[in-house]
Amino acid sequence: MTLSDKPNLAIRRRLQLTSFVTTFDRFTMPPMLIAISHGLHVPFLQVAGAASAYFLIYGLMQPIWGIASNRIGLAATIRWCTLVGSIVTISGGLSRNITMLVLARVISGVCFSATFPAALIYVGETATTRLRHQEVTHLMTGVALGTGLSTAISGALTAFAGWRWGFFFAGTVGAVSAIYIWRLAELPRVPFREPIIAPVLSSLRNRSVLLLLALALIEGAAILGALTFIPSAVETTGRNAAVSAGVTATYGAAVLVGSGAVGRFAQRFSRAMFIFWGALLGATACALIALTRNLSIVVFACALLGLSWSSMHSSLQTWATEVLPAKRAVVVSFFAGSLFAGSALAAAVGGPLAQHHAYGALFIRGTALLLVVGIVGSVARTRWERRE
Repeated sequence: MTLSDKPNLAIRRRLQLTSFVTTFDRFTMPPMLIAISHGLHVPFLQVAGAASAYFLIYGLMQPIWGIASNRIGLAATIRWCTLVGSIVTISGGLSRNITMLVLARVISGVCFSATFPAALIYVGETATTRLRHQEVTHLMTGVALGTGLSTAISGALTAFAGWRWGFFFAGTVGAVSAIYIWRLAELPRVPFREPIIAPVLSSLRNRSVLLLLALALIEGAAILGALTFIPSAVETTGRNAAVSAGVTATYGAAVLVGSGAVGRFAQRFSRAMFIFWGALLGATACALIALTRNLSIVVFACALLGLSWSSMHSSLQTWATEVLPAKRAVVVSFFAGSLFAGSALAAAVGGPLAQHHAYGALFIRGTALLLVVGIVGSVARTRWERRE
């Protein structure tokens, strides 16, 4: 398949569905944390640890999948990992203790860690430079819908039917979606005889790549870490899981709106500007939640987080597909791995704070981290463009 200046709509829809299913699974658990803690009779910290385990394995496996998927086949990786991951998510709803739940979430994380990076690499291999940012923002549409619908449905099911039904529903959505994704056209594969370690080492020697990975780590800790704890923060004010998830779903709606706007203006403004202003919006959102858990303020903050993600993250993600084109699969997979390693770190560090309801300290850290991403990221992107 050759690069084209005209988007292939069938491919776009299947890749969007891939990003939707992956995100739907990833955001199913946060609205359930308190309910699972009560249902399995374990401390909140242990349930937060299960979420952290998912994010950690999701991040650690992405570099491995990024290399393997080019050899197995990008489309084949997306098909099988979507199907198997969805089935294991369903099994998570049958867990009788925290150990079984952690095991189910870890296996699901291993599978779904393959799908979105493969979709992003697929875009990088099939879209021209002119269309690439636009196509990445279309993937973000799937992310937005997955985030919003997952949190809202998971929260509602948890509140009115029980937390197990959230896993049952998410897994069923993924398994059914795999039927449509199955027809995604395969791209040429990299032979297994080619070296694996050499492109990894050469990529990690590149300063721009290392900086990009550091920015992804910080971004994941700030935004994805915030989204992990916003539902439980809202529930500490006396709201149920349906309300807390509905509040967080505002983030998904804002990503959807923001991704459309970024796609339209991608050719008019620099990536550095998107990074800076996106980070500033996210920092403002975290500061607001640190100050108050007033429902209307949290809704507004979640909307700002969504706009931040669609502006800042899509720009960083596009940069990951461009920084070393010859080693795109390696860089993209390490970028995604860093992002979710940051998310896992935030879940692990934030768990004790959340258990003691110290949400102010938790979210103010997100503010500081996003200011770092905005300043360092925008300056670095500008310098990189000038060198290119």
